[in-house]
Formats: sequence, C-alpha cells, structure tokens
Amino acid sequence: MTDTEASPLSDDERAELEALRAEKARREEEERARQERAELEALRAEQQRADEAKTRKAERPAQVAPAKAAPRPASTQKKPVVDPDHLTFGQKMVLGNTNDDEDIPGMPPAQKLIVGLALLFVAVGAVWMFLH
Repeated sequence: MTDTEASPLSDDERAELEALRAEKARREEEERARQERAELEALRAEQQRADEAKTRKAERPAQVAPAKAAPRPASTQKKPVVDPDHLTFGQKMVLGNTNDDEDIPGMPPAQKLIVGLALLFVAVGAVWMFLH
C-alpha cells in the first residue's frame, strides 16, 4: 500500500472528491432549508396563538377590579407572636440571652449547643487521627 498523503490525487480521485463535496453541500443545504421551514412553521404557530389570545381577550368583557380590602381595625389585629414574658421552650432556645452585659451580646442556647457539638466532633476526630 502506498502512502496516500505523499502522492497527489489522480484526476479520477479528484473528480470523485469534488462529487462527494458537492453531495455533502447539497445535503447540508437541504438540512438547513428543512430547519428554516420548521422554524418558520413554529413562528407562524406562535403568532397564531398570540393573535387568538388577543381576540379572546378583546371578546371578553372588561372585568371590574375588586376593591382593595379595608385595613383591619386595631381591635381585630393579632397580638405579637413572641411574648417576652411567656416564652415557649423553642423560643427560649433560639431567643434566650444568658448574658446580662449589654455591650457583649450573648449566644442563645441553641447556638451554644451547636458550637459545643462541633468542638466535640473536632476533638474526637483529632484523637481518632492520632490513634490511627
């Protein structure tokens, strides 16, 4: 078998190559035309749907917007959710402040629990790494 890259193409091979290139270009052009037809059909269908929606909206009688609800009188408004004098257990865990110093904000018990567990896991991990 001879090296095909080193030898030039014969006239028959060159003609075959040109024919194959022309066939490929024809197929690509057909595919491009098919895609353009599909896009055109999709755009026409979208335009038709938009036109139908406009006609339906125009045929529908104008509806009157409902009046805005009047604000509730002060007597029917709900009391605040958090009553600082009577906190539930969950509210104490999240909102609790055990520090009486106003300059340094205290941590709620739930945050202290999470920090403590994180430190415990770090310590256990360090011991495990040291022993293994």
